Amino acid sequence: MAWIPLLLDALWAAIPSVGFGMIFNVPRSTLPLCAFGGAFTYGLREILINNALSIELSTFIAATAIGIISVFWSRRYVMPRPVYTVPSIIPMIPGTYAYEMMISLVRMNSDGVSDVLLSGFIQNGLHAISILFAIAFGLVLPSMYYTKRKKPII
Repeated sequence: MAWIPLLLDALWAAIPSVGFGMIFNVPRSTLPLCAFGGAFTYGLREILINNALSIELSTFIAATAIGIISVFWSRRYVMPRPVYTVPSIIPMIPGTYAYEMMISLVRMNSDGVSDVLLSGFIQNGLHAISILFAIAFGLVLPSMYYTKRKKPII
């Protein structure tokens, strides 16, 4: 595995994380951690994919890792967890799969349904949905485990 291209890709992944944080007005002091989170999740996912894990499982593990890290960041810096987690997962959004799914759908509408177009639509749609569920469950899992209540609910 070549480390220089991976580090450059991680650096490029940090840019949309910071941009997304700026769009949604996170505090300026959290932007470096948002950048680190985006680079970390993208880099970890790529390392896991290169080690023969599926993109869905790799995304789940990376989202869980940033979820665990953000629990500690949110306690240390007294910020809500989504300030760190939401910008950090932006580089893992399955845009290519969703785009290819929609292109297949448009082609089926204009050219008629064929086995190739239907297969591409279903395959890309399932990848996109699976990756989105992996991100969602990966972010929720650490917060369920590390949440400690001072008072009982009842």
